[in-house]
Amino acid sequence: MGLILRIIVFNLALFFSLNSFAQTDSIRKQDSLNHALMLSYQKKLNEIERQRVTDSLKSAELQSQLNSLKTTDNLKKEELLQQLKEISERNQMQEMQKKARIDSLRRNIKGQPVIGVMNDTLFSVYTKIGASTPHDRAVSISKKIKNLYNNDFLKIDSITTEKSENSVDIVYGETIIMSVSEMDALFNNQPVQTLADKYSGIIKNSIVNARKANSLSKLLLRIGLVILILASLWFLIWLSGKLHLRLILAVRENKDKYLKSLSYKDYTFLSSEQEFKIILFVIKILRWFVIALLLYIAFPLMFSIFPFTRGWADDLFQLIWSPFKKIFVAVWDYLPNLFSIVVIYFVMRYFIRFVKYVFSEIESEKLKLSGFHADWAMPTYSIVRFLLYAFMFVLIFPYLPGSDSDIFKGVSVFIGILFSLGSSSAIANMIAGLVITYMRPFKIGDRIKIGDISGNVVEKTLLVTRVKTIKNEEITIPNSSVLTGNTTNYSSYARNEGLIIHTTVTIGYDVPWEKMHQALIDAAMKTDMILPEPKPFVLQTSLDDFYVSYQLNAYTKHASSQALIYSSLHQHIQDVCNERGIEIMSPHYRAQRDGNQTTIPKEHLPDDYQAPDFNVKVKKDDPKN
Repeated sequence: MGLILRIIVFNLALFFSLNSFAQTDSIRKQDSLNHALMLSYQKKLNEIERQRVTDSLKSAELQSQLNSLKTTDNLKKEELLQQLKEISERNQMQEMQKKARIDSLRRNIKGQPVIGVMNDTLFSVYTKIGASTPHDRAVSISKKIKNLYNNDFLKIDSITTEKSENSVDIVYGETIIMSVSEMDALFNNQPVQTLADKYSGIIKNSIVNARKANSLSKLLLRIGLVILILASLWFLIWLSGKLHLRLILAVRENKDKYLKSLSYKDYTFLSSEQEFKIILFVIKILRWFVIALLLYIAFPLMFSIFPFTRGWADDLFQLIWSPFKKIFVAVWDYLPNLFSIVVIYFVMRYFIRFVKYVFSEIESEKLKLSGFHADWAMPTYSIVRFLLYAFMFVLIFPYLPGSDSDIFKGVSVFIGILFSLGSSSAIANMIAGLVITYMRPFKIGDRIKIGDISGNVVEKTLLVTRVKTIKNEEITIPNSSVLTGNTTNYSSYARNEGLIIHTTVTIGYDVPWEKMHQALIDAAMKTDMILPEPKPFVLQTSLDDFYVSYQLNAYTKHASSQALIYSSLHQHIQDVCNERGIEIMSPHYRAQRDGNQTTIPKEHLPDDYQAPDFNVKVKKDDPKN
């Protein structure tokens, strides 16, 4: 019960503080608006009145001239009658304008309510008198009505109307309850005396009805109803607490039976214990929601029992319902814009699909455009798609809620500045990626060399290029580095003309070059993935002091298998040279062979091979010496 009282006190304090602030601010704004509109109307009314007085004097003068004319002066008579007719039409037009302005004021000006004893609105005040604003007049009249109600010696028939110089006053004895001015009458489209009698009757009926409603028997009945509502509220909150405990016990008892871990493959999104905690949290939120709903229903019911608090019931209901109502109304009002956004999105989506189809046809070379390469198709499509999405956002932006607010614009500028400051290197890489795309230095799958890095291209993006080496290493290279360095592409000509792989062997001058050329060509022809046509060829790149440099050149279409081809080629060069008795010697050697074993492997030597003997030649001296 203590908790309920604390909640009630807190809600009442919050309600009254918010209500008071909102009403004060709203009244100031409305009084200011009413005053400005009334000043404009009063100014125009004064102009119309001055014109009416002028026209009245002019009409009297014309009528006097008309009466003084002789019966034979018909031409002058017609002229005067025409002027009188114009004045009459102008007066009718001014009356119509005055009525139209009054109708406009009724639509635009919000009146200040005069509150009766039972907190009901008796009538509204729209105009000011002297320095008193409509709000000041309404408050003063309401206060005087309540003072009359509290007067035990009040004689209701003594409330009468008295005509003063510029208004009709509603008085009780020496007290002027309110004054009804000509502006009040004009605004209500009634004569001043009629409007004053009407207001006087409303005030009398309000006091009489309030005294009947506030009798002792009705007061006791209302107190009993309040007690009944409070008891019902306490019982329902107690019942919700019991149901809350029973629900928790039921969930706890059946936890192992119904709660299973939510998982996908080896990953568990929610364990059964986590699900149990979530259910407890939801039950707790549900309980507090029920309590808040009960309080929300109980307060307006209690306030509606007493006449002087019935206005509070409406205000309290609006305090909670108004935000939800505004949300619903805003969503409903936004539906046309939402429909426009959906239409723009779907139109652009299918247009982008059409653009993608066109570029896919170009990529597959079904559609050929002069000067436009097939490998440009998808990168160009990515750029066009980005521009189309940007254009779609430009079209959608005015339809977004709050797009014209200063906060939305400020956040947009702030995000733009952050993006500009933090993405300079990324933008440089993106621009380099675009340039590389249209330079076409390589494609996906090409064997390339960038700086010291060799490998196959596995991915090209606007920011980076990824290369896979022969050691299965993936190396990521920023596009700006690719653009500023040299790129060697081994695959671009290998597909059609073949890639020339080359290796150099140094052989002594004792081996005939024709024999060496043929040996190298035969070794190349035995190597897998070497093309027989064009035929391998040999170049003698240099004649050094101790050896000749033979460069073997051979064609292959397998640029990505260079390491394997070179290894196999070197093996066959060794085998062929050994078979043909060609020694691949160190560049510096001595050619003395007496008594030395040859360097050719044993399997390539005759079975009866023996190392030669040392040859010693002795030169005899002259016997005479």
